[in-house]
Amino acid sequence: IEGEDMALRIAERIVKITDRLNIPYVFKGSYRKANRSRLDSFTGIGDEKALKILSKVHHTFNIPVVTDIHTAEEAAMAAEYVDILQIPAFLCRQTDLLVAAAKTGKIVNIKKGQFLSPGAMRFAADKVVEAGNSQVMLTERGTTFGYQDLLVDYRGIPEMQSFGHPVVLDVTHSLQQPNQTSGVTGGMPALIETVAKAGVAVGVDGLFMETHEDPSVAKSDGANMLKLDLLEVCEINTVRIYMCKGMVGVQRCKDFTGYVSEDGVNYTKVAKVADHNWDDLTVPLDVTFDNVKVVATGVTGTYLIGLDGNNSDLNLLNGSEIVVENTTA
Repeated sequence: IEGEDMALRIAERIVKITDRLNIPYVFKGSYRKANRSRLDSFTGIGDEKALKILSKVHHTFNIPVVTDIHTAEEAAMAAEYVDILQIPAFLCRQTDLLVAAAKTGKIVNIKKGQFLSPGAMRFAADKVVEAGNSQVMLTERGTTFGYQDLLVDYRGIPEMQSFGHPVVLDVTHSLQQPNQTSGVTGGMPALIETVAKAGVAVGVDGLFMETHEDPSVAKSDGANMLKLDLLEVCEINTVRIYMCKGMVGVQRCKDFTGYVSEDGVNYTKVAKVADHNWDDLTVPLDVTFDNVKVVATGVTGTYLIGLDGNNSDLNLLNGSEIVVENTTA
């Protein structure tokens, strides 16, 4: 947390994106950055001040908020302001920290240590559950590869899911390049969308991404952040992977009809595709109009229709009718 205005601005922009794409959104902010490379690195604006900002984000936008804690003594304090307590990767084996987080009754998100196998995370989760709290999430954030790199082993995602807890992929931290001679952690932000789409394809339950209005001046982790202006396109592309996963060759549309209109009032039928598998479902539109009307009947599930003009998408739910204004198709 660098300040209240920035936190509220970023939350507001992301809420608009996630509402539009129907993505559940949790706002993450650290009230204190305890694990830094150098003594002169930014650590925070003050614990209570930052926690109050997180609480304000929660109440302003009606979204859950999460922050990380570093000692057992911090658990109860942070729990007064946030919905989820996060255990940092380097501290994921600390029994007193896990138990203290569990006893707050909050959801506990445990980040997998870069030095741990996915299977070893079962024991970290068990500590929270055995302390009386079954609300556990696990987060993959890469595995140490040499001295200055991390890799994501996607086999670990279903392995950790087998423990009975949701698994999140921390996309941006997985692209860190730690232990640089400058004393500042590096990163590979150009690969953020690649890692995110791969995680969704594997079946991860959620994505964790750091974003900033201008990563070049961020107080922490700027080298591996996604610029806020790029977030929506990244999310749209990951949603496309999610929508296609499990649909291709499975869902069927009994009757699909596309219409176009020059005036938004009178529509002309241009195509009809009946009883096709999803991977064969196409509605060719060879004309350009300002309005597109799509009608689906007898539809089971959610279907993704790409409108090439501006890469918009339509979700058709159980035969609903949707009109998209001012769209070139």
